Amino acid sequence: MTVRELLRRRGFRDLLIGQGVSGLGDWMGTIAFMALALELTGSPTAVGGILTLRLLPAALGGPLATRAVKRWDRRRTMLAMDALRAGVIAAVPFIRAIWWVYVCAFLLEVASLVFLPARDSSIPELVENDDLSLANGLVLGSSYGTIPLGAAAFAAVAALPFAELFGRPFALVFWIDAATFLVSFVFIARLRMLAASDDALIPEDVRFRDAFRLPLVRAVMPACAAVALGLGALFSLGIVFVREVLDASDAEFGVLIALFGIGAACGLGVLALRRGRDPLVETRLGVAVIGGVVAVFSLVGTVWLAFIGATAFGAAAAFTLASGMGALQSRLDGHERVLAFAAFHVVIRLGLGLAAIGAGLAGELLGDVRWPWVGVLEPSRVVLLSSGLLVILSSSLVRLRESPDSGGGG
Repeated sequence: MTVRELLRRRGFRDLLIGQGVSGLGDWMGTIAFMALALELTGSPTAVGGILTLRLLPAALGGPLATRAVKRWDRRRTMLAMDALRAGVIAAVPFIRAIWWVYVCAFLLEVASLVFLPARDSSIPELVENDDLSLANGLVLGSSYGTIPLGAAAFAAVAALPFAELFGRPFALVFWIDAATFLVSFVFIARLRMLAASDDALIPEDVRFRDAFRLPLVRAVMPACAAVALGLGALFSLGIVFVREVLDASDAEFGVLIALFGIGAACGLGVLALRRGRDPLVETRLGVAVIGGVVAVFSLVGTVWLAFIGATAFGAAAAFTLASGMGALQSRLDGHERVLAFAAFHVVIRLGLGLAAIGAGLAGELLGDVRWPWVGVLEPSRVVLLSSGLLVILSSSLVRLRESPDSGGGG
């Protein structure tokens, strides 16, 4: 099925439109949070605190997602989280203390980690199994492909003469962001086919950690961790590598980020061409390619080769995540699918934060290192090369191992 044919399915189209709009607003809001932290404190460390807050919610989001779906069906869970996020964002302009900014950022991240498993476990109800990879790719694109658009929208809105309403910094940006969550709420409210039957709800005796007893979850989690490791290392050290090692400009770094998004679109195109293959095998292949790309990227000597690497990395990351999601969706159902996606998003968020912090610290602590066969490498090259090789090795872990006492995953 082509993208055009997939979009003719009203339920999936409604979900995609809502996610595209709220994704755009979410990235506007993320940048506005960092700008507000700097405005209130004048401290770059306070800005870093906004990003660091993504770690603790990842530890809480999985159990809360499990409890939410015990009480509500997936549609009501998504509606509740959209309403909560809209309310929190709308209140931000009235905040004067930095610790309240942190509280709001924390609540938003937790709400997102409850929302996402309900959303992703619902996609198989809206499309055919053969179309899961393409559908996943479009949904991922609506979330992450809107990063440059969100940044541009923030800049445009923040530059308006009336953006600072009632003397509140970035008030208009935050209220537009709140409105995008309400748009998502309206479109999700139309998905009445997602009203869960009783057997789709999570039984009372099921806990979040039960997700990791599912063989398929244990097979896909190394892929999630590998993507997080590669992304975290690139996010943390990418700008240092491009500026200090390749002597590139900020504008060239902006081009590199844009090419990452273009590459992601290419990866989804490749996935569509390979439709019908085993998604777990595709996931393992994607992890190996990610590692290879990061390793080669660390050794390039010109910014033009880095551009190629960024495009290839975006393609491999999108290909891998969409394949992993397809594996969970096609082989699990009911509460096991919800649990699996709770684990999926928690591992990615937690891994991304830990990898970014670890790569940054390693880059600061290391000196130049002589590497066999390649010579002396700068610290950022060493960390990126090591990350790439570790990701390649982790691809061997993306394998389904059935055990007689574990259910699911078959």
